[in-house]
Amino acid sequence: MSSEPYDDGNGGVQAEEEHDIPNDILILYATETGTAQETADRIARECRRGFFRCRVRNMGDYPPEELVSEHLVIFVVATTGSGAEPRAMTSLWKLLLRSDLPEDLFEDMDFCVFGLGDTAYEKFCWPAKKISRRLVNLGAREICFRGEGDDQHRLGIDGALDPWIEELLEALLQVYPLDDPLAKLPKLGKPPSRVKTVTAALETECSDPLDTDQSYWDATVQCNRRITADDWFQDVRHFEFISDKDLDYRPGDVAVIHPIALDSDVDNFLVLIGWANIADEPFTIIRAMQDQSLPEHMPEVTTLRALFTRYLDFNAVPRRSFFELLRHFATDELEREKLDDFVSKEGADDLYEYCQRVKRTIKEVLAEFRSARIPRDYVFDLFPPLRPRQFSIASSPKRHPREIHLCIAIVKYRTKLKIPRKGVCTSFLAALRAGDKLRITIQKGMISLPDDPNTPIICVGPGTGVAPMRAVIEDRVHAGSKSTTLYFGCRSATKDHHYDAEWQAYTEAGEITYRVAFSRDGPEGTKRTYVQDLLCQDKERVWELLGKQRGTLIISGSSNKMPAAVREAVREAVEEFGNMEKEDAVNFISAMEREGRLIEECWS
Repeated sequence: MSSEPYDDGNGGVQAEEEHDIPNDILILYATETGTAQETADRIARECRRGFFRCRVRNMGDYPPEELVSEHLVIFVVATTGSGAEPRAMTSLWKLLLRSDLPEDLFEDMDFCVFGLGDTAYEKFCWPAKKISRRLVNLGAREICFRGEGDDQHRLGIDGALDPWIEELLEALLQVYPLDDPLAKLPKLGKPPSRVKTVTAALETECSDPLDTDQSYWDATVQCNRRITADDWFQDVRHFEFISDKDLDYRPGDVAVIHPIALDSDVDNFLVLIGWANIADEPFTIIRAMQDQSLPEHMPEVTTLRALFTRYLDFNAVPRRSFFELLRHFATDELEREKLDDFVSKEGADDLYEYCQRVKRTIKEVLAEFRSARIPRDYVFDLFPPLRPRQFSIASSPKRHPREIHLCIAIVKYRTKLKIPRKGVCTSFLAALRAGDKLRITIQKGMISLPDDPNTPIICVGPGTGVAPMRAVIEDRVHAGSKSTTLYFGCRSATKDHHYDAEWQAYTEAGEITYRVAFSRDGPEGTKRTYVQDLLCQDKERVWELLGKQRGTLIISGSSNKMPAAVREAVREAVEEFGNMEKEDAVNFISAMEREGRLIEECWS
């Protein structure tokens, strides 16, 4: 069987010699933001150099019971929150953790793992480390050392990925050698496009597969209300969506929403790239490269306008691989030299300053590299998918049947660039009006409540981290519980005190205990108070609820310093009032986590 074609570096695609493919490789990725998917595609492209054929699959869509029949697997695993696995990994991970699995279950499987993480967090690449250890314990053979991409590296994930791919190819070829042991692996030039596009008849109907996906349903907007003060720097909205069917979800579950780019933004982009005149011409998409992924719910027939409205993201901050491909389409010599510099190791700092530091978008990059003429066949190679976003549900169906409530901060901020940065999905949501409809589905979350409503729960949810806590509290109050404590944190009592009237009403009714920290309301120069400081003030009660009464702690919010600080405050409470040494207190908290009594629902 012949391998995939490759570019000779001078613009001419050559067919490689006939070569037997020694084995095919399954690449499973688990991602939250899409970086792991892009990384999996990159690994698959590079594996062509060793004449390997890859299948790239989302871990969430792959039947976990089929893993035992695979012989060669590469796992590409992102890290979410403070060391948790992406939701897509949950089903496979639960299967791997079963205690009844034989120790030689994967004795016929070779594997390797590349993790994506950030050394700014304590549990760096934790899911990748866990799956690596577990597979070895179940008899699998790890043929290449675990790669660990670090967002803090000056080259980002690529700082570890580039050398790891070379080590991977060397390891693969030791296990599955080429016919000619002296053959040199070809260097990849311009890769072939992952699709071919064929112009369709103008009357061809373009449908959206999302409209017929039975796992989604139509939701009608009945409320889009700002809940921060009008003069506050951050716009946080309370949304209410209603369905014509009963909804089955639990506290901690998330709503999945597919954003739609604003018409004006799409029009401006199509003019910029020179596609305005052909934007509405329908064409058929034919998949050409099976080892590269495509956006979910991709239609067979579409238009450029539809693609950049629903499926491809021109407002994303491009990765280095974008510039590597763009250089093949630039015709201006100075622009090509600049792109060559950006993708070189020596130009890494320049690329960081130009792109990542200021969050420059793909659209803005193309506005500067005007000589680039992008063939229609390459749109899926240059532009990342316009991904659905997940938002923690802020309601309980027991309190609001057929409704979903969300608490969302509208993303808008400034960098050194003139135009403010905006979130595509939150801008779409902010523009919704009562009566508008959109497609929604629900994904299971990570929160599991105790069966007994009298079991104490401590909820820690500053900022919009309070969203799942609102669902927990509504669920618990409906069950008659009076054993829930909420620790909420914000900057100001009058500016961003989300749902304050609700918390006060619950408190007055004796249904919850409410503790709130206003970090900016104190006198100038005084120490700021955060949720972890309140926990330190309440150490004895914290031990009473979590230690003596074996309650549950749920932490939700931004995965910066807050989750670790909350854990440290709880450890101090356990150590001081549980009369434990520090090591025993740490082990106590670890045991809480194993028992499902410490849950983090955090995001970066």
